[in-house]
Amino acid sequence: MTDALKRLSDEGVAIWLDDLSRKRITSGNLAELIDQSHVVGVTTNPSIFQKAISQGDGYDQQLTDLAARKVTVEEAIRMITTADVRDAADILRPVFDATGGQDGRVSIEVDPRLAHNTLATVAEAKQLAWLVDRPNTLIKIPATKAGLPAITEVIGKGISVNVTLIFSLERYREVMDAYLAGLEKAKAAGLDLSKIHSVASFFVSRVDTEIDKRLDAVGGDEAKAAKGKSALANARLAYEAYEEVFSSDRWAALDKAQANKQRPLWASTGVKDPSLKDTLYVDDLVAPNTVNTMPEATLDAVADHGEITGNTVAGRYDQARADLDAIKKLGVSYDDVVQLLEDEGVDKFEAAWIDLLNSTEAELKRLAPSEG
Repeated sequence: MTDALKRLSDEGVAIWLDDLSRKRITSGNLAELIDQSHVVGVTTNPSIFQKAISQGDGYDQQLTDLAARKVTVEEAIRMITTADVRDAADILRPVFDATGGQDGRVSIEVDPRLAHNTLATVAEAKQLAWLVDRPNTLIKIPATKAGLPAITEVIGKGISVNVTLIFSLERYREVMDAYLAGLEKAKAAGLDLSKIHSVASFFVSRVDTEIDKRLDAVGGDEAKAAKGKSALANARLAYEAYEEVFSSDRWAALDKAQANKQRPLWASTGVKDPSLKDTLYVDDLVAPNTVNTMPEATLDAVADHGEITGNTVAGRYDQARADLDAIKKLGVSYDDVVQLLEDEGVDKFEAAWIDLLNSTEAELKRLAPSEG
């Protein structure tokens, strides 16, 4: 083992775990990761919960009780997932207190079927915040067109938000604008801005997966040379946009009111292409005031052989633009790719939610008490 995780943390990167399960909580594994691997936060999504509930018997007792009460499957899912998030939040509470609320946070996502419904997303976010009832929760809202006004509304009510499924630089700027508008609403309502936090989850690996597939179809030496570069270029230019927005006059007025910057969070950092190094999206995205949420395999890989050599984002913006220009010249449409990835991201989470509904319903039936 190396001290790579400590070096990463020392560089100003908050290490969050992209996973949660009842077993991870009850076994002491989450507490161990916090204690030994510099983990200071947790993210969840419908796929993570679907996997957790469908494996093992960790949820049987709660499912048995829910079945006895004859709750709906949707209520059962909310009771199960919010219980896990509440318990994880309690384990992370000392980190939350020590960092003034910046870290020690656990994210839970609104029902992905509401991704294109602003009013329902706002209502669901309020309900989740009430259900979990922990100050160190982040409510995840997807960065769809309908999600943007929902982000403003929810932040304006003083609820902290993790904006998820961001793929494009244009959409990322819209997300930051929605956050600032929310803070302005909260300020006008007399809320304490220092208590409101947000991260913007900018997805990484899927960008390379899609663009590299298209480069393979183009063929030739130039296309081959352009592979494995687009995701880093996209993320680095996102950080450039973050630096610009959070040094603006508009931000200065909110900063004076004790507001918190919305940190960029690198999501989907597990490397999908075996020809790329498995720590690429960690080693090469080191910048202060960022979050990197990693699946456990990536966390272990970084601990074992990560190469943390200081800031690997600043000063690389011109090269990042050149890398994205190169794929454009080869006929790969950036706009088409990022829109496809957003649509697919919403669809995948919706499919995982439906799988979660189906598997939970089957478990409720299996554990239901016999009549009589």
